Amino acid sequence: MTIAKKGLVPVMERRDFVKAGAALCTLGLTSLTGCATQETSAAQIVSEVSSSGGKKQLGLVVNVSKLNELGVMDKIASVCHTAHNVPDVGDAKTAIKWIRPASFEQAFEDLDNAYMSDEVRELEYPVLCNHCEEPPCVRVCPTKATFKRSDGIVSMDYHRCIGCRFCVSACPYGARSLNFSDPRKHLSKVDPTYPTRSKGVVEKCMFCSERIDKGELPLCVEASKGAIVFGDLTDEASVVRRALANAFSIRRRVEIGTGPNIYYLFEGGE
Repeated sequence: MTIAKKGLVPVMERRDFVKAGAALCTLGLTSLTGCATQETSAAQIVSEVSSSGGKKQLGLVVNVSKLNELGVMDKIASVCHTAHNVPDVGDAKTAIKWIRPASFEQAFEDLDNAYMSDEVRELEYPVLCNHCEEPPCVRVCPTKATFKRSDGIVSMDYHRCIGCRFCVSACPYGARSLNFSDPRKHLSKVDPTYPTRSKGVVEKCMFCSERIDKGELPLCVEASKGAIVFGDLTDEASVVRRALANAFSIRRRVEIGTGPNIYYLFEGGE
């Protein structure tokens, strides 16, 4: 990803993402697909650049049961926030959150059920930007600071953000945060490979687009030890489609028509 200089038109590389292709059973994601080993490299997942030139829709499939069993929820948030210079402001009301754990009631308030399985109700769910098919944040942004890439990632140009918070109000998933103060003051260490933000700028999960553009996996996927898989949801042969074909899954607030692209599924039970 290339961040435009202040006052200039944003520049964002819109490379087509890759196909999993014949490498589906070498992904190291046994918990979701039932094939392969954990040692498989990210290069095998993103080994073949698509030549179709068509639009993609990248998404995640989260095996919530496996994620909780492995106990890596905090690690996922930590690696994401560290790599992207997400500040810890120490105040829950103004916290900057790209990915965070949530209870079932918090994540799926529209699906609450008096007779729900205790196991499902007691799990923690990672919540983040859903990179919607029809993102309301894009429609309401007056400066085009928020836009959707051809691979389906809902991205931002921080330099064009004026802090109006229209996108914050429009997002039905609580995935956006405004920097009420200078976030750099709350960083003990800065990763120079990713831009820091300034006071008055909104930010959110970018699906690790800077890594995807280099043929690498999102950090949350790498840190999940196979509990989260990533790929092109429009590709019937992709690992995410295979995972969804073999298990029941749910999404957040599908009834409002945004088309969220984070899927949650469960393992185990009687």
